[in-house]
Amino acid sequence: MQHKKETPLRSDAQRNRERILSVAISELTQCPDAPLSAIAKKAGVGQGTFYRNFPNRETLVLEIYHHEMQQVADTAAHLLQELPPPRALRTWMDRLAEFAMTKAGLADAIRLATGAPGGPAKPSPAPVADAAELLLRANEEAGTIRPGVSADDFMLAIAGLWQLTPTEDWRPRAARLLDLVVDGLRAGAPRP
Repeated sequence: MQHKKETPLRSDAQRNRERILSVAISELTQCPDAPLSAIAKKAGVGQGTFYRNFPNRETLVLEIYHHEMQQVADTAAHLLQELPPPRALRTWMDRLAEFAMTKAGLADAIRLATGAPGGPAKPSPAPVADAAELLLRANEEAGTIRPGVSADDFMLAIAGLWQLTPTEDWRPRAARLLDLVVDGLRAGAPRP
């Protein structure tokens, strides 16, 4: 069976899609069962455009989750091109914290979208783990972190991010937590 290649969206269609996603992140974070019609209206698109992009709530919520996760993952390679490995890792960790807060705000919407028996599965966090692995290997090669830290180790070490709530002033607390993780990664590094 042959699969059709997805044709790229026209630039105006891509802008509409991105606007819908942006508004939906905000709206669904505040209210997991926000009406889709309200999201379409705030995004400045008609119902037809909205439903052409996202035929149902589940599709929208999972696309937001996937989109945000992919944005975090893609940031890793860009940061390594622009910054030295230690700075790239720490900057990426801040971006990951922002994703954690978005995900926390969307947790109820994600649960509603993936909780029904036979419903869609939650997307795998593999892109984020792969990005962490890329950054860890770059830092290990630079001698700025202890050797042998895996992406799994790293994800467990930063798991406290997912305990923070987006309603509080989470940034200072996240920064302290991530600084502690970075200090731990540096302990035993060949080049301090």
